[in-house]
Order: sequence, then structure tokens, then C-alpha cells
Amino acid sequence: MSMDSTCTHATPEDKPGAEVCALPSSKRTRVAVRCVEAVLLAIAAIFFALHYVHLRADFPNHSPWMDWSKYTDEGWYGDAAIRHYLLGHWNVPGDFNPAAALPVWPAIEAVLFRVTGVSLVAARALTVSVFGLILVCCYTLIRRWSTIASVGVDARQSRPLAPAIAVALLAISPFCFVLMRLAILEPLLILLMLASLLAATYAGSAARESSPWVGRAVALGLLLPLMVLTKTTAVFLFPAIFWLLWASCGYRVGNFLRVASLSGGVAAASWGSYFLLVVRPHYLVDYRYLFSANTYTGVKWNTLWSVLGDTVLDGFWIGKTLFMLAILAVLGSLLGLCYRRERTNPLSIALLLWSFGYASFLAYHDNLQPRYYLVLAVPLTMLVAMAFDALLVFEAQTRLRLTSDKAKASTTAFDLILLRTTTIGLASAGLLFVAVHGAWMTAGYLLHPEYTWVNAAAQIRAAVDREVAAHPEHSRLILSISGSDLTLMTGLPSICDDFGTMELSDRVTAYKPGWFATWNDVEDDKMDALSPAYRLDRVLAIPAFDDPDRNLLILYRLDLAGTPVRVHRHPVSARHMLRAKIGVKSAEAQLQH
Repeated sequence: MSMDSTCTHATPEDKPGAEVCALPSSKRTRVAVRCVEAVLLAIAAIFFALHYVHLRADFPNHSPWMDWSKYTDEGWYGDAAIRHYLLGHWNVPGDFNPAAALPVWPAIEAVLFRVTGVSLVAARALTVSVFGLILVCCYTLIRRWSTIASVGVDARQSRPLAPAIAVALLAISPFCFVLMRLAILEPLLILLMLASLLAATYAGSAARESSPWVGRAVALGLLLPLMVLTKTTAVFLFPAIFWLLWASCGYRVGNFLRVASLSGGVAAASWGSYFLLVVRPHYLVDYRYLFSANTYTGVKWNTLWSVLGDTVLDGFWIGKTLFMLAILAVLGSLLGLCYRRERTNPLSIALLLWSFGYASFLAYHDNLQPRYYLVLAVPLTMLVAMAFDALLVFEAQTRLRLTSDKAKASTTAFDLILLRTTTIGLASAGLLFVAVHGAWMTAGYLLHPEYTWVNAAAQIRAAVDREVAAHPEHSRLILSISGSDLTLMTGLPSICDDFGTMELSDRVTAYKPGWFATWNDVEDDKMDALSPAYRLDRVLAIPAFDDPDRNLLILYRLDLAGTPVRVHRHPVSARHMLRAKIGVKSAEAQLQH
């Protein structure tokens, strides 16, 4: 059976690649590739749909990831939307108000809550929907750059598997499953990053082809401040965006400067307008506090290597086998940069800049939490898929060249083909293991959901309702580091006991909470702030989650110091009342006897 091959050589003036080769293929091969792609996309669609199942369930207990965001972040960073719906205003002076610096996510949630009401399930469903858009953008971005790199190549012969492989790996990933279902900031940041890369691609291509590019440049300029106003660490991703814009412009200075200056101007004007018109006159204290509360530790010379080592090793959170494949893909991409003839896809360089840029933030911040690595999981997975696809293309082309010119085919050359074939076999086995093992873990989390966190919140709501029904004057306000999460789940008002622009003692005096919910014990600084005005009366102790330091949620009723001690009168079931009566009669009979 004869095979057709197409290989084009180009300069940056023609397209952003030095050498582009399409996968040699016959009609049968093309059909097989499309069938494999269809199967991968179908698997991805099924696993993505499963992300909507059991949205109320806890972050999986006894998982490889111990992330504090499961106690706090869903409420903290959606607090403005929650409070705006429940209270009519989003800012609580003196408390933790991160929306002053990060308004994008709560603004989106506020629109959602207008339809659904304040709901944990609605917030998580929104995040899963964002993940769906991430998968679409990943596929589109890889496909788009495959198309750009294949200008002049028969489209029927240029059908890479990388887009489908990347989407399938992300949809199956248990790491993405557990974190993309939390209503946190990272998924939206990833989506906006991918959208910015696409905008840079389209804007640069339009400028290179002398097509209308102003609207696309403006779109890019609007996406940049949206990224920063979603999560300030987005600035570490900007080099990747502008590199892809440079490549899309055909590496021409004039094209790049026109698009970049307009996009940068729109971005600066948008962010500056928000800061000068909204933040500076009204919320400057809250804005600055976000940065002081997340003080960057920096890297000292005596800890440099240990911090860098931890930053790299914690990458295994995305999956041990997948991370090892990602390291090989990164090394292969870096090696390819040493040879101009192998610089075929600028998207690979953009993904490297994305990964190294955000990894530098992780090392600089030195607060390694699994959720931060979610921002790295996407580009690394895309790199793995693209590297594997490149192996397939390169091996097929090499085999074709040797078989078509038997005079030049030597034993050494065929040995080299055997080595490459073995490498592809090992890589395929690795990807298959990643997929099967990931599917197994994800299925396990789906089949064994736990609800300790939402059940604990429901018990707290019931205890507060009982007390307020008996004593209407008692405040419903809860003081807790997890208060915002409790508000999201129950609607009970709350303030934070850990973060805020006012000292805790002043906040307690100003807002007079009626309840205090803490994990495992009462810390000294909390007791110092509460004890002058309140007496802590322990009401509930509820097991939740698996962290040894935070696995028992304790609810205290805050009674004003000097007031009489109250007797707990919780409702008793008929069965318990019957047992009590039997016990009393038995005691009376024993006394008479």
C-alpha cells in the first residue's frame, strides 16, 4: 500500500514555523485517525458530564491532595455575590472583602445567584461549566496552531491527535476532577488564559494577513485585566500570551507593535479605570489588605534549592506518571529549541512560558497548595499530547523516507526506527496507564461520595434556628474562618475570625456575633478577642473532613459575659421520651423496693 507524505519548508515571513510536516497517510490511515479522535472525544464528553454528579459531596477524603481551599475558598472568593444577594450589599467593613481586588468571579456568581439563589451546587455547577469551556479552548487552540503550522499541506493529511488526547486526559484526570468541582478562582483564570492565547492568535494572524485586526486586539486587551481581576497572579502568564502574539504576527516587529500597543493600551485603560474610579475612592483599604494578607515570602539564598526542589516535586500532584511524561515533553521541547529546523509550533513555547512563569510564582510565594498546580496541569497536559503527536509524525515520516529510498536505508537507520518505535510504544503505554488509572480514581470518587461538610453545616443551621426560635434576641451571626462557606451552604450570616482589615477584638465588638465555629480547638488569639465580652458555651462537635488539624467542627454559642448560664433544650424524639419515662419508672421502683 502506497503512502503519501507532505513536508513544507517555510520562513517566519510565510508562517510561524521553520519546517512543517504532515503525518504521511493513506485513506485508511486517515479514517483510523479520525475514528481514534472520535473515541477520545466521546470518552472526554462522558467523563466531563460525570463532573456534574454529586456536586454537594465533600472534597474526597483520604485523597493525595490536602488543600485548605476546601474549608474556605469557595465562600471567601464568592462572598461578595453571596452577601449582595442575602444582605443587599457586598462589602462588610472591617471583614475580609477580597472582591475589591478580585471582582470578576463574584460578579459572575452574582448573576447566577439572581437565578438560582445562593447555592453551593449552583456555584460548583458554574465551575464545572467553566471546565467544559476550558476543554473546548484547549481543543481549539491546539487545532488552530496545527492548522497554522500546516499551511500548504493537504488538510486531509493533517489531522493531529493532540487536541483529542489533551482533552481526554484533562477530562479523565482525578486531579482536575476534585479541584475543577470547587467554586474557586483557578478554573476561571485558566479559561481566561486560554481565551487570551486564542485572542492573541487571531489578532496576530489578522495583522499578518492584513485583515481587520483592531477588534481582536481590543478583545485581547479586555481579557488581560479580566485575568488580573480574577487572580492577581495572572501577571506571571503574560509572557506566554505576548510570545504567541509575536509568533502570530509572523515575527514581524511592525505587526507586533501595532497589535501589542493597542491591546496593552486597552488593558491599561480598563484596569486603571477600575482602580481609579472604584477601588481608590471606596475600597483601597480592602484592596491593599489582600496583598498584605497573602504576603509573599520570597526565596532566600539558604532555602533556594529546597524551595525549588519542593516546587518541582509537588508537581506529582497532577499525577505521577503524567508529570514524568510532562517532564520528558518539556525537556524534548527545550531540546527542540536548540535546532531551528525543529521549531515548528510556537504554541509549545507558549505553553513552556506558561508553565515556567507560574512555577516561578509558586517558588517565589513558597506556599505550595495543590490548587495552585491546577494552573500548571493544563499546559503540561497539552504539552504531553503535542509531544506524543509529534513523535508519531516524526517516526512515520522517517520510516517513509527510508522505505522510499532503499539505497540510503542502512541497518543503523532501521535500528533508529526501531528505537523510535519502542519510544512511541512506551509513551503510548504511559498515556494508557494515565488514562486507565485516572478513570479508576475518578470513578471511585463518584461511587463513594461523602457529605460530612454539608451535613455539618446543616446541623449548625438547625442549632442556630432552635436557639433563635427560643431566644429571638440572640444573634444569628457566625464568627469562623469557614464562615463564608457556611453562609454559602446555609444562608447564615458570618464574618471571618482570621482575616480582616479590623483587629478581631474590634470586629467582635462592632458586629457582636452570636456563634463561633472553629476547627478542633480554640486558638489563643481567638480566645483573647472573645473572652472579655463573651462566655463560650459548646453546643456541637461534628466530625468533618480528614485533615488531622481540621477534622472536628465545633460550634460555640456566644453568651454575653455576666448573663445567666442557659440550659440546652434540644428537641427530643418520641423514642427518646419513651426511654426517659421507662428509665424514671425503673428508678422509682428501685427506690420503693
